[in-house]
Amino acid sequence: MSTTAELLKGAAELFPDEVVTSAHVRHFELPAGAGRFALITLDNGFDHTKPTTFGPQSLANLNAAIDQVEAEAANGDIVGVGITGKPFIFAVGADLKGVELLKKHDEALAIGKGGHDVFKRLSALAVPTFAYYNGAAMGGGVEVGLHCSYRTVSKALPAFSLPEVFLGLVPGWGGCAILPNLIGAEKAVSVIIENSLNQNRQLKGKQVFELGIADAIFEGADFLEQSLIWTAGVLNGSVTVERPEVDRGEAWDQAVAKGRAIADSKVHGAAPAAYRALDIIEAAKDGDLQKGFDAEDQALADLIMGGELRSGIYAFNLVQKRGKRPAGAPDKSLARPVTKVGVVGAGLMASQLALLFLRRLEVPVVLTDIDQERIDKGVGYVHGEIEKLLGKGRINQDKANRLKGLVSGVLDKAEGFADADFIIEAVFEEMGVKQQVFAEVEAVAPAHAILATNTSSLSVSEMASKLQHPERVVGFHFFNPVAILPLLEIVRGEKTDDASLATAFGVAKKLKKTAVLTKDAPAFVVNRILTRFMGEIQNVIDEGTPVAVAEKGVEPLGLPMSPLVLLELVGPAIGLHVSETLNRSFPERFKVSPNLKAVVEAGKRGFYVYNAENGFKPELDPEVAALLKQGDVVLTEEQVRDRVLDAVAQEIGLMLEEGVVAEAQDIDLCLITGAGWPFHLGGITPYLDREGVSERVNGKRFLAQGVASVPA
Repeated sequence: MSTTAELLKGAAELFPDEVVTSAHVRHFELPAGAGRFALITLDNGFDHTKPTTFGPQSLANLNAAIDQVEAEAANGDIVGVGITGKPFIFAVGADLKGVELLKKHDEALAIGKGGHDVFKRLSALAVPTFAYYNGAAMGGGVEVGLHCSYRTVSKALPAFSLPEVFLGLVPGWGGCAILPNLIGAEKAVSVIIENSLNQNRQLKGKQVFELGIADAIFEGADFLEQSLIWTAGVLNGSVTVERPEVDRGEAWDQAVAKGRAIADSKVHGAAPAAYRALDIIEAAKDGDLQKGFDAEDQALADLIMGGELRSGIYAFNLVQKRGKRPAGAPDKSLARPVTKVGVVGAGLMASQLALLFLRRLEVPVVLTDIDQERIDKGVGYVHGEIEKLLGKGRINQDKANRLKGLVSGVLDKAEGFADADFIIEAVFEEMGVKQQVFAEVEAVAPAHAILATNTSSLSVSEMASKLQHPERVVGFHFFNPVAILPLLEIVRGEKTDDASLATAFGVAKKLKKTAVLTKDAPAFVVNRILTRFMGEIQNVIDEGTPVAVAEKGVEPLGLPMSPLVLLELVGPAIGLHVSETLNRSFPERFKVSPNLKAVVEAGKRGFYVYNAENGFKPELDPEVAALLKQGDVVLTEEQVRDRVLDAVAQEIGLMLEEGVVAEAQDIDLCLITGAGWPFHLGGITPYLDREGVSERVNGKRFLAQGVASVPA
């Protein structure tokens, strides 16, 4: 039987590049004569931009610190032990770079066991232990504190979570077993399952306290000092910590059932992590923590050796790293300053864009449109949204006044755009209209101004072709809702120069968007893939497969919504328009569905109706059912899935051959940030590789073995 130290030594050898966290022990006398105290500080030697993590060597360092305080506690030299982090960071969990390197089940098991063996020593010490959550705490950072006797939290703590399920893991160092036994199953399911599956929602310090995870909360400014005064009170008996009794009856079972319903609604059984976590929470009802820890070890090892976690880590790295350093972007020193923005159009999309530029750039933004009424409505929308931010306390009155003062609208483009540096159009999706708008703007805008188009599918090069300076036209395609979806497809036209492109990337960064460079190809990335995906669903419906079977066929992907619900969100008319655009470019692969055309002509919002009697679940609209003209080829769910995935794999293969983006990674980054494609799929290409579709269709994988998959 290996000791913890041997386990960790073996794991550390597999991971030579670990950013190692030290565990410094210092001693001092507590206030009010409460006695001598040992404080362990977790610190990796970097500032807060490089958060503290737990790799094998870091766990070994914490283990050694516990050796020291364990001996001191046994000798009666100390009255208690505390654990805290460096400024702004407590600890953010296991080092995922190390997890990616694991190739064998027993190596993965050692990681789970190693963490448990170190952390549970905190609860076994001869003196009380205290965790002081001074800053960001996630995953293993939260869990190390759960093993302590008491916890305090800073009011200033910005982010606290158990994000493992989001990535394809379970909280595997005590989270699934201890948390429900501390705060009850319902709250634990909310933190472990619901928050994770809602795009990794974070808790603030106040919520951590209100949930009962922390026993006390203090201001950030003197957090540690106040925590130590409180600790002295606990130790000398002047402070009593009371925790409500945990309901281990029906409430526990109901919480687990609710968790399963949440998991079903989010991943439709397609990703195992949430269900494994719920099994452990369910089994933790009797309070047997060691049994829970053993189950966590097993689940952790199984999931580490599964494709979902590797895809989750791959997706996380795409968003955190590649998303911040876009492939193919020109040198940022070429970017020109943007001190005023013009928006052509004052409809909903244009107004959303105006609000975003205003909030992020804080420069004058001017809207124009064809009549004063539309302009007033657009400016009114922006003012209304600023009022909402003020009402929610997100900005103060001074900021609200300043932002309102920066937005204006004029009828005359010459008046509005004469000194603008960046002008974006968001008018009707029609080539003639867009060319006319750009001709009018070019006539009045300064020579250096960037002319950007928010087109979703039209050719940027053709749009710029009649201008005197086509080199300053760039595609700048946002996704709806603009405030929520991070993706920005930046399109390089045939003539776009590096300075214009660099300026566009500079603006995207200030807008806090994930920018991906794409070639000027029909519908760019997201709309081309989604249109092929939706088009194939539509084809099988047109050929004769019932709507419900076609929809259920792709359920195992665990997408955030079904294709026809997505069509409703996008709008059938826009879906039809994009499919017509792509049909002109690639008629053999993109058909225009006569049934979709009929739905649009009938003015229907989508295929479904929703009513209270069936709990607002989507039901096929009888009026749409009457419009459908179907053939007699009926496919099974599995055949539908094969058809759809084969079509998508073929399209992505062709896009990569055409050089629409630099690599398959950019396709995945676009789908994750622009279409809400699940992290547990890693986008789309890891899934196609894992299911064998890539090789079936294209004769090769999109990604090398070991990228978004277990290394060979």
